[in-house]
Amino acid sequence: MQFLSLSGGVIGGIIGGVVGLIIVIIAIWYIATHNSLIALKNDVEESFSAMDVHMKKRYDLIPNLVETCKGYAKHESETFTRVTAARNAAMAARSGGGSSVASGVDRISAERELNSSLRTLLNFVQEQYPQLKADSQFNNLSRQLEQIEEEIARSRKYYNAKIKIFNNKIEQFPSSIVANKMKLERRPFFEIEDEAERVAPKVKFD
Repeated sequence: MQFLSLSGGVIGGIIGGVVGLIIVIIAIWYIATHNSLIALKNDVEESFSAMDVHMKKRYDLIPNLVETCKGYAKHESETFTRVTAARNAAMAARSGGGSSVASGVDRISAERELNSSLRTLLNFVQEQYPQLKADSQFNNLSRQLEQIEEEIARSRKYYNAKIKIFNNKIEQFPSSIVANKMKLERRPFFEIEDEAERVAPKVKFD
């Protein structure tokens, strides 16, 4: 009986040690996964901030571009109003913050409308008011806008790559368990749905 009691104590100790080891392993895994998700979340926000810097440059450039176009196309008020309204809506969405999924969707929608209205304006004035080609200020603003659009396209591609990694991490098992505990949500890609809008606004006039 004493031997059985001793054996039972040893087995119980082993089981307890195994359970304790499993708990430690799970705890280490949970902490490591938690920290990796935090790092990914920060990467996403950092990449969005980089893209946001270029978008801010475009917001600042648009009023000057619109005013220059008005000098040659004073009667096209509807076109100018649409661009200005889209710019204001995009800036309002930006001010509302882009950290949550809902606000991120609003921001993407506002930027899509701005891109569309800006492309319409530039294509329109190119066709209807070719004398703008001789305007040095317009040419300068056009070159700046072209460069900004290219920077936005590059930063958007980088941002979407980070979003893909983040979304995979929070949806794949078992890291999804930790993501649910952290209340992390899938984030939308910063994409332009209309195939025609995938082309940056045409701002070259030569």
